[in-house]
Amino acid sequence: MTTWTITPEPYDSTVAAALWRAYYTEVSDRWYLLHEGHRTDPAELEREIAARTGAELAPPNGELLVARYAGEPAGSAGVRLLAPDTAELTRVFLYEDMRGRGGATPLVRAAEEAARALGAHRMILDTRTDLVEARTLYARLGYAETERHNDDPYAEHWFTKDLISALDPASVPPRPAAAPARSRTARP
Repeated sequence: MTTWTITPEPYDSTVAAALWRAYYTEVSDRWYLLHEGHRTDPAELEREIAARTGAELAPPNGELLVARYAGEPAGSAGVRLLAPDTAELTRVFLYEDMRGRGGATPLVRAAEEAARALGAHRMILDTRTDLVEARTLYARLGYAETERHNDDPYAEHWFTKDLISALDPASVPPRPAAAPARSRTARP
């Protein structure tokens, strides 16, 4: 049985660059094909890919994760802190031929764990109406659609998830026992 592995990756690695190019090309082409009937202009594509380096996904305030299937890069997800308790999920992507193999859920779960490790209690994200697969995935994983939380001109749907209440109670370490309450009339 082939398995998925998900590990942190430097945002500026060759693997990260290839995944970013594939992700951006797909989402940009989908938008242009839907709204204007053509693919992204190659010059615009190169400008945007170069302009968005992914540096915000570097520690200590971010993390880029790469999913590998049978050891080969297959997808990515990024997390970045927007506030001490709030992280943003971004760049969730699997190569088209890797979709339907069970990689999306563990990839998003790993991103949630990375956000918790950064101190986040809440994850937010945005997506577009035409990215039906993404919206379906997020809803299935417990993300609730919410009001707009940014000014991204391409965002049409915004989601949030409480990362603390989403934890399995069995995985949360027990709290230390509280000291016995002292009586108001008792003297020390």
